[in-house]
Amino acid sequence: MGYISIQINKAKGSADTGASDHIERKTIPKNADPTRTHLNRELVEFPDGVSDRTEAISHRIRTAGIKRKITPDQVRAIRIVLSGTHEDMMKIQDEGRLDEWCDDNLQWLHYTFGKENTVSAVLHMDEHTPHIHATVVPIVTGERRKAKKKQTDGKRSYRKKANTVRLCADDVLTREKLVTYHDSYAKAMEKYGLQRGVRGSEARHTTTAQYYRDLKRQTGELEANVQQLQTEQQQAEQQLDEVRQEVKSEKLEAAKTEAKAAFVAKVGSLLGGGKLKELEANNRTLQGEVAARDESIKLLQQQIQRQQEEHNRQLMELQVKHRREMADKETAHQEEVSFLKSIIQKAKKWFPLFQELVYMEKFCLKVGFNERQTATLISGKPLFYEGELYSEEHKRKFTTERAGFQVVKDPKDKSKLALSINGQLIGEWFKEQFGRLFSSVKRTVEPLRKGKGMGL
Repeated sequence: MGYISIQINKAKGSADTGASDHIERKTIPKNADPTRTHLNRELVEFPDGVSDRTEAISHRIRTAGIKRKITPDQVRAIRIVLSGTHEDMMKIQDEGRLDEWCDDNLQWLHYTFGKENTVSAVLHMDEHTPHIHATVVPIVTGERRKAKKKQTDGKRSYRKKANTVRLCADDVLTREKLVTYHDSYAKAMEKYGLQRGVRGSEARHTTTAQYYRDLKRQTGELEANVQQLQTEQQQAEQQLDEVRQEVKSEKLEAAKTEAKAAFVAKVGSLLGGGKLKELEANNRTLQGEVAARDESIKLLQQQIQRQQEEHNRQLMELQVKHRREMADKETAHQEEVSFLKSIIQKAKKWFPLFQELVYMEKFCLKVGFNERQTATLISGKPLFYEGELYSEEHKRKFTTERAGFQVVKDPKDKSKLALSINGQLIGEWFKEQFGRLFSSVKRTVEPLRKGKGMGL
């Protein structure tokens, strides 16, 4: 049995446009497959006059009957991501139960947050695991939670109406309600073999962006460790050079002392001076110090050598680990790319018009339809449209009144697809429009040419 996945986040600001661009695929994320974007679906029908998620949020707040002024820092929407483990979602899809799963998710959202408050729900099929991005406007009725607490503490001074309509995310996202949401969602998903995670577990989902951030951080730490080891090695070599210079200096001083002592001994033997024994004693002391220093230098060299060997070993281990991790990630990436390529090849084989649908999607977008309208056309449904259409052949736009558009098989080649407008192929319609424009310009220019030779 797999586990449910439910993530709830607040969205401040007037529009939450960044999330809207991601959800509606106005900007394509790196982990999305553009060849599957047309499979994404909007599960909630927008009110009349509302065309996207951002407008739906504003429309709900504007028509909810809120009397109190909404401040700029208030939370206007709550983003909810609903899914399961990759294996469970693939099983649901393979069993043909994905539509049923979407319907059950919508029912849970309507029951939990209210149907009117659930302004958008989009099924994403172009990422690794199918999931739903739901948008809830946190409109509640009744007395504020903080006001109830003050009344319980004996601090209440003014009582507001119990049926006041308010925009308040704090009342919707209390700790107790979040636990209840997870429990009720798990109950709704039992039929698909999904269950709730361990209550109170500290485990957290890792997003794709967080995965790449962690990978970058680990690589940075690895490079910093390598740099630190190289710095320590340089410092050890510098220290060894300094010790060698010091040894040379001290040996030179010892040689000078011995020569001086020999000279003084000769002088003492000739003069019979009394300082000979004192010089010999100083010479023996200095030689002892030199020997002790030589021993210390030898031990230090051995220690530096061991440290250098240990640093080299750690550096090699880190490099091997890094190469292994990068090789594993590259292998996983290549496997995923190979899998996607095989899926595309199978799709071309199983669905002869698959490649044509891809071309048709690009053509519709270039003509001037937005992504939602293009998805409608690609699905084979008719679309009524009024506005400008761009002709690549004529390098200009032509205006059409409300007309019916549909993707049909090319009458000349049934293995190809074509876009029709009111039953006429779009290419022929563009030629007609250009011909009318050319004729209109010609009728305007000819009278001017005839009147050019008139005298004054």
